[in-house]
Amino acid sequence: MIKLYNYWRSSASWRVRIALGLKGIPYEYVPVHLVRGEQRGAGHHARNPMDQLPALEVEVEGRTVVLAQSMAILEFLEERYPTPALLPGDALGRARARELAEIVNSGIQPHQNLTPMQRIDALSEGAGKAHARHFNEVGLSALEARVQETAGRFCVGDAPTFADLCLVPQLYSARRFGLADLETRCPTLLRIESACQELEAFRAAHADQQPDAVP
Repeated sequence: MIKLYNYWRSSASWRVRIALGLKGIPYEYVPVHLVRGEQRGAGHHARNPMDQLPALEVEVEGRTVVLAQSMAILEFLEERYPTPALLPGDALGRARARELAEIVNSGIQPHQNLTPMQRIDALSEGAGKAHARHFNEVGLSALEARVQETAGRFCVGDAPTFADLCLVPQLYSARRFGLADLETRCPTLLRIESACQELEAFRAAHADQQPDAVP
């Protein structure tokens, strides 16, 4: 049985939950509480020395291995379980899906992680949330502009890709951090979000549906 060590509101964990759901891969949900600092405990540190989530424990060639970093996990799942594909069939389409995913993964999400936000707050009280909100605004505006070249029903064409797996949790985070005027700022992204929510895998992976979710 695959084990996913994750936290209900972790956007990086959320991406992997969607992928597992879309591909129909059963897994054990193992909560690691970020706010309580469980990711820094000896057990999780051994799984991922970066003390981050998610971590995927899986058997490969008769041995148990742990993979960290959500994009590496998605690539592994795509190669090991190729159907349904979460990357387009052509080289440019795959590059575009990865590009859009990285706008979120590299350009937005690191700025809203708990550790840097706490560090920024230590330097200037209350600045962590403002920092996260700023990079949500900049990144989502860029994503809205960039997706114009590729969007169909989803970010790249008419089937979900890595880009959509990153988009949906990021919009949730943007709302958490108080990003205003999403309807005006990101109409294409919100339309794609609605299409994603029509799929059970996206609904089941939603933060609020997880066993460790806090109202």
